[in-house]
Amino acid sequence: MDSFLDLFDPGTSPPTNCDVWPEDDDDATRLPPEPQMGNVEYKLKLTSPSKLRFEHLVTQLKWRLREGHGEAIYEIGVEDTGKLTGLSSDDMKSSLITLDQMALKLGATTSVLRERSVGKDKIVAEVLVRKVPDDQECIEVMVAVLGGADAGKSTLLGVLAHGEFDNGRGSARLNVLRHLHELRSGRTSSISHEILGFDTEGDVINYQKARTAEEIRDRSSKLITFLDLAGHKKYLKTTVAGLSGYCPNHVMLVVSSPAVNVSSPTQLDMTKEHMDLALALRLPFCIVVTKTDITPADNTINWLESVLKSIGCRKVPLVIKSDDDVITASSAQPAQNVVPIFTISSVTGENLDLLTRFLYVLPPSISIKEKERLEQECCQFQIDEIFKVPDIGTIVGGVLTQGVVNVATELVIGPLDNGTFVPVTVQSIHRNKAPCRVVKATQSASLNLEKAIPGLRNGMVLLGLGVNHSACIFFQARIVVLYHATSIHNGFQTTVHIGNIRQTAAIVAIMECDKRGMHTNDSASVIFKFARHPEYVTEGMRLLFREGQTKGIGIVTQVFTLQVVAG
Repeated sequence: MDSFLDLFDPGTSPPTNCDVWPEDDDDATRLPPEPQMGNVEYKLKLTSPSKLRFEHLVTQLKWRLREGHGEAIYEIGVEDTGKLTGLSSDDMKSSLITLDQMALKLGATTSVLRERSVGKDKIVAEVLVRKVPDDQECIEVMVAVLGGADAGKSTLLGVLAHGEFDNGRGSARLNVLRHLHELRSGRTSSISHEILGFDTEGDVINYQKARTAEEIRDRSSKLITFLDLAGHKKYLKTTVAGLSGYCPNHVMLVVSSPAVNVSSPTQLDMTKEHMDLALALRLPFCIVVTKTDITPADNTINWLESVLKSIGCRKVPLVIKSDDDVITASSAQPAQNVVPIFTISSVTGENLDLLTRFLYVLPPSISIKEKERLEQECCQFQIDEIFKVPDIGTIVGGVLTQGVVNVATELVIGPLDNGTFVPVTVQSIHRNKAPCRVVKATQSASLNLEKAIPGLRNGMVLLGLGVNHSACIFFQARIVVLYHATSIHNGFQTTVHIGNIRQTAAIVAIMECDKRGMHTNDSASVIFKFARHPEYVTEGMRLLFREGQTKGIGIVTQVFTLQVVAG
């Protein structure tokens, strides 16, 4: 029981071994010891290495890049124990030249993130080494954008993606909103995508510098894909479905600075709700306080700090005021202990450079080993959107959770209402609004299928021919009730989110529970029954369920396969 609760415990202790540089004081002369695994490497100096030593250093860099999914951090002037010894300016210059040569040997690039003086005439440097994997066009990170209604999410994305400040009346969001009713109300009700690219020098590549999404992708060494999710309580199910189905690497929680000062309960409640979702899904997140040109952010920051330090969260807030804070926050993201807080204005552009700098150095959350493992699995594509285009056919959008899909790949799609799967062939593929030939595990894409399939719906999957194609109506899960006002008994109905699946399900059996039912913080093994149609569920999938104020999480432990009758 304890191990299960620990798995879902969103709270963590303050960072103890993060790659965070110490503050500027006399005693701050040490980092944590060099980690054996990961993408961080300490080097005291790299001056004039021998040929054999150089080859060894290149091999070491290659391994660190592999660990960091194409990105590595080198701390120059730092001993393996973490002591900040520092180098003279000449030795530092020579070491950086050597690191450039090492990177050049691997086809990588380097950029100095920050330098700091240590003692008398000694400096240490932190260098980002980046190499786009040979099988990728660029390094990609997906960021889900959450926040209450009127927080300024779409406006912020419009400014970032198109490079033009807002006029204070919502001009920037016009480039992001998808539907006429969204333009009229100013509220996002659907899931939309925006992209932001960076070149090898860290310069932003957006629609102000490139005419098309394809050009942005081609010119970028790192690509940030934003998932703009709805903020109004009315569309909460769509927001949860986007978080659960698209599996983002990071969450950007947007809060309006005036909301705290005017005590806007709706926006503040949604902020807490969205923060709980990120914690439940164990996603690293940052917070962006917008509209600082209208209201100072002091009260908002105080409120956020109290929420982050509370028992249910236990995070360390870090208000970003400089480039040094940006690197510190980015280095701490894998540990998910530190939550950076940005204060920005989409009208004046205040601190937007710090936010873009953070996105530039934001590390991918999945290791290259894990990505390679997923690519070796038989393909599984989760369908989140369906389009019917005249003269083109059926187009499905979603995320490839495992495997590799090429043009002309033969797959099966389902389950249909009777639990069956039907064969299809992929005609073409689009990613980031541009055509491509292949999509790999963890990437989102749109696939054009060869024929129209009656009865298609969101929540279906495309599977490789080697996967066991079976659907289920009943499944068992180990759940934890995060909140319920009374008690949960057999027959309780709730909306269940499992990956891209969103359907009403009823609890038909509760094990390890007495007659008083399940209450807040209780955990048990339960059996769910889908209310309308069968779904494709596998053991180990994480689920969220909610109904009104009731919230819970769990893991699928057993699937009862639906027996399909031929004919």
